[in-house]
Amino acid sequence: MTQPPARTSETSVDRLILDRWSPYAFTPAPIEETELLSFLDAGRWAPSAYNSQPWRFIYARRDTADWERFLSWLIPFNHSWAQNASAVVYVASHTVMNIGQVEPVPAPTHSFDTGAASVLVQLQLNKAGWAAHPISGFDHDLARAGLELPEDYALDAAIIIGRPGDAGSLPEGLRARNVPSSRRPLADVAFSGRFPGQQQDVD
Repeated sequence: MTQPPARTSETSVDRLILDRWSPYAFTPAPIEETELLSFLDAGRWAPSAYNSQPWRFIYARRDTADWERFLSWLIPFNHSWAQNASAVVYVASHTVMNIGQVEPVPAPTHSFDTGAASVLVQLQLNKAGWAAHPISGFDHDLARAGLELPEDYALDAAIIIGRPGDAGSLPEGLRARNVPSSRRPLADVAFSGRFPGQQQDVD
């Protein structure tokens, strides 16, 4: 099994966060539904605007009737490694919310809130010794139709979940990519006062 190197940060970021990464190599193994649901339950506790909880997780587990169908919507590159995983979870978000009005109103933070829920899922399963690789590379039209997703839901991403595997099981061209990626320096993403490079008019 590929072990992630000890990543470090210039601040005191917790190891639970630093050790999360997105491998390509998985060991073909089943996952019990109760265990998968315990990971998805972690996402249920994410914050959301007006507590609207817009996230929805639609899953298929390895060796179940829906497994090949869920895999079939992936682009060929993602299918080549995800077929060894244990679960595919499509992540959708409700684009409207009902906060007391007669009719639902737009939910401008539906994707933001659902992203927060998805991160909690990944942290929970990573702590339990599993791994996840979020992807956007799938046929969104086919997946929407296959999932019978209502029109007022956005299909945001998919999360591939499995037991970490050996990079040697991957196609040769993919083995070198099965390592934790680096990050931009903190100074490139966190700014005080205003976005850098923006000039403010002064009298």
